[in-house]
Amino acid sequence: KGLDEAGAKVKASPESVTAFRASLAKLGDVYVSDAFGTAHRAHSSMVGDGYEVKASGFLVAKELEVKGNIEEEKKVGRGGERW
Repeated sequence: KGLDEAGAKVKASPESVTAFRASLAKLGDVYVSDAFGTAHRAHSSMVGDGYEVKASGFLVAKELEVKGNIEEEKKVGRGGERW
């Protein structure tokens, strides 16, 4: 989003977004996301649009591992009881 001459917010056209994403894809062969806190956003620099190969980095893998452990603890509870 940007601003026009009057200061009103302007959203990029679908064609502009496609062109921007294509320009990003020319910068590399593989897209690696290591920003867990922004992984839910659909911003052009976050989705890796235009790359055949996409991967998660070590930080994202660690966050998912921790989340999995927390979820498992919720299921089992302390002392082995199930909730």
